[in-house]
Amino acid sequence: MAVIGFSTGAVAFGDFTTALKLLAPTRVTAVELSALRAIELPVLLEALPLRLDGLRRRFEYVSFHAPTDFENERALVLQLKTVADLGMNIIVHPDTIHEMVIWQELGERLCLENMDSRKPVGRTADELGRIYDQLPEAKLCFDIAHARQFDSSMAEALRILDDFRERLVQVHLSEVNSRGKHFAMSFAAKRAYEPFAEIISKVPVILESVVANDELVHEIAEAEELLAFRKRESDRHFLDEMKTVAAAH
Repeated sequence: MAVIGFSTGAVAFGDFTTALKLLAPTRVTAVELSALRAIELPVLLEALPLRLDGLRRRFEYVSFHAPTDFENERALVLQLKTVADLGMNIIVHPDTIHEMVIWQELGERLCLENMDSRKPVGRTADELGRIYDQLPEAKLCFDIAHARQFDSSMAEALRILDDFRERLVQVHLSEVNSRGKHFAMSFAAKRAYEPFAEIISKVPVILESVVANDELVHEIAEAEELLAFRKRESDRHFLDEMKTVAAAH
């Protein structure tokens, strides 16, 4: 069975302690500790060394999402280095990276997340490739909702996975609107994701769906059903067609 979890930021925005309490009775086997805003970082960094052993007993996989609104790039990477030294993957938005050499300090714990259409970089395989050229050890957190929002044909999603499959260590799963807001997966989104289920289920999958507390279990079940999907012949044809489209561009 796939390793499935939730982002604490999706469960309880800005309150990882409450998020962990809400996730405790569920059957998730992974968690992403989110400090999406810089103001959340100090509290989480202080708590992490004390709570990490317990988290690893509860979850098979624990990762960390870096802030996107920081002011001092060097200071942030220094803080994130303590997370990397604890053996945790650190999810970073490519548009927040400016001084590439600084981020090399995080080595293979740095995970670039592909972006949606609102961002100026990190949306396509080509844009990600130019960053990986400068951060050769960095891994990939593939956000399938971002990929679909950017290109509903899913051709770019396939191109990203084809080009950087060996870097893939985590997936973000949800649905995203034009303003970048995450919400529960619709029927249409799940059908668009089905042909990719076999690929993305091989690494930990983190849900970013913002749902009510009493809908957490349902969204987990939806993810489990999706990731257990086995490709039909029509989906094989779909991926073959997408590969042809990707190659043509």
